[in-house]
Amino acid sequence: MLNKITVVGAGNVGATVAQRLAEQELARTVVMVDVVEGLPQGKALDQWQSGPIEGFDTRVVGANDYGVAAGSELVVVTAGIARKPGMSRDDLARTNAGIVKQLKQHCSQAIVVVVSNPLDVMCWVTKQVTGFPRERVIGMAGVLDTARFRAFLADAVRVSVEDIDAMVLGGHGDTMVPLISHTTVSGIPVAQLLDRATLDQIVQRTRDGGAEIVGHLKTGSAFYAPSAAVVQMVEAIVRDKHRLLPCAAWVEGEYGLSGMYVGVPCKLARGGLEQIVEIELAADERAALRKSAEQVNESMAAVKI
Repeated sequence: MLNKITVVGAGNVGATVAQRLAEQELARTVVMVDVVEGLPQGKALDQWQSGPIEGFDTRVVGANDYGVAAGSELVVVTAGIARKPGMSRDDLARTNAGIVKQLKQHCSQAIVVVVSNPLDVMCWVTKQVTGFPRERVIGMAGVLDTARFRAFLADAVRVSVEDIDAMVLGGHGDTMVPLISHTTVSGIPVAQLLDRATLDQIVQRTRDGGAEIVGHLKTGSAFYAPSAAVVQMVEAIVRDKHRLLPCAAWVEGEYGLSGMYVGVPCKLARGGLEQIVEIELAADERAALRKSAEQVNESMAAVKI
């Protein structure tokens, strides 16, 4: 258990993350920070009062400034503004960078898990602005994308989701790379259980997973599965579990890629990113990962902080 974890943003994702963190007692105090006056305070009070029912002693606190977050050992960033008409990429990056500067000032030793979109670029902005080492700035994307992939596969094979072992790499978007060559059902290669056409359909549905939910909600986006993905990463770090999870990490030669954030297999432990694990990829998967990384590079090149 940590002493303090801060969640930046009290919207659907941030508030659900804070609730899940409290319920798992991953910190003595969970701080929720948001610029909207009263919003984090009200939600935090409501969450804290669920403790006697859910059986947790974590104190949840809301605030409109980062002073309360001072000394946090881990920070989850869910906040950020969406790009508006007439706003350049630079404007977007600078505005979102202002959020990150507060973390550098008040939480200088924290591990940062970035959730805000555009995910890969926001991870890079966070690393650049804070100057934190790559071990302490990690992005949540692959865990969520993998969960969607596993859910769709389990439904197609008609087995428990617990029997599906899979991993999705690459950028968080249309070019993500579900690794069919490494996907198994209780150790059985998935290609022995589903034909290629079905697998291709599942891969495409995984890539469109977020958009499919937005299409139903109309005015919102996913938050239950994203918050669960965040907390799985946080738990691996807090409890020093050395878990191997697909996360957005700063690559320095791994998979032949350098100088960008991209989804790769990451071992997470108490210090944050402990290791990027390189695995053998099929030729088409390696090519797809390279293409995905190129797209991330293009997005980064279009932004000046």
